Amino acid sequence: MLRDLVLVFIFLSLCGSATLADEQSLSGYSAEGAHVEHDWESKFRDIPDPDNQRDYMKKLSARPHHVGSSYDKENAEWLLAKMKEWGLDAHIENFDVLFPTPKERVVELLEPTKFKASLQEIPVAVDPTSSQQAEQLPSYNAYSADGDVTAPLVYVNYGVPDDYEKLERLGISVKGAIVIARYGGSWRGIKPKVAAEHGAVGCIIYSDPRDDGYFEDNVFPEGPMRNKNGVQRGSVMDMPIQPGDPLTPSFGSVPGTKRVDLKEANTLTKIPVLPISYGDAQPLLSALRLGAPEFW
Repeated sequence: MLRDLVLVFIFLSLCGSATLADEQSLSGYSAEGAHVEHDWESKFRDIPDPDNQRDYMKKLSARPHHVGSSYDKENAEWLLAKMKEWGLDAHIENFDVLFPTPKERVVELLEPTKFKASLQEIPVAVDPTSSQQAEQLPSYNAYSADGDVTAPLVYVNYGVPDDYEKLERLGISVKGAIVIARYGGSWRGIKPKVAAEHGAVGCIIYSDPRDDGYFEDNVFPEGPMRNKNGVQRGSVMDMPIQPGDPLTPSFGSVPGTKRVDLKEANTLTKIPVLPISYGDAQPLLSALRLGAPEFW
């Protein structure tokens, strides 16, 4: 019994020494300073309230709030007021950036049968924000080129360089064609870029259920995956060349700054590109005459 007590005492002593050593070894702090720092960190960790975080998220996501929208401005002003309430020296900075939005979007299959894509995301009853379609951005890829093209359709898997090498080995060219690629395998902006480099005149990107749908899990609202009407939006800017506003390369897009002409903006796509749902993609893929390789 005495032996057991001694072992426990030694164990506890070692634990206490390890904690003290941790505080003393805090880089850049003295032993006393480390103790004060740990005390303040503990106080800060006790501040966040999960209920507050939930309420804040509901507030910020209550309406569509894409850049330049009225609710985006309201959110920014609300966040500014919160930060000032917390004692922070905060302010809002303004940047005038190119943010193109589509006036018209059309995808039509002309033969062997006729089909017109809906290009609509259907509201889901359990999600009240899904019915705010008048305020939502339409499904599109930002920084796509304008265009009205009619051409044969070629499926290119993920639309990455390796896929085009496979097509070439099969004797299939995309020159003068519209390619249809599935999301995944690379960043979305690579797909229209590589398609244009191989002579394509247009690019459609869809969410395949194998990657983002019922193949992986139940679809929303029963599960987390994209349903047949869901569309992945996002920029297709050629960011490896330069990130940021296409009209102010390498410098901030503040009011009054010099801007390049739209025709000189080298991060915009060279061909029109549009994202669609797998519900809209299915009739297009079914109309293709040649079967795809099994691993595609």
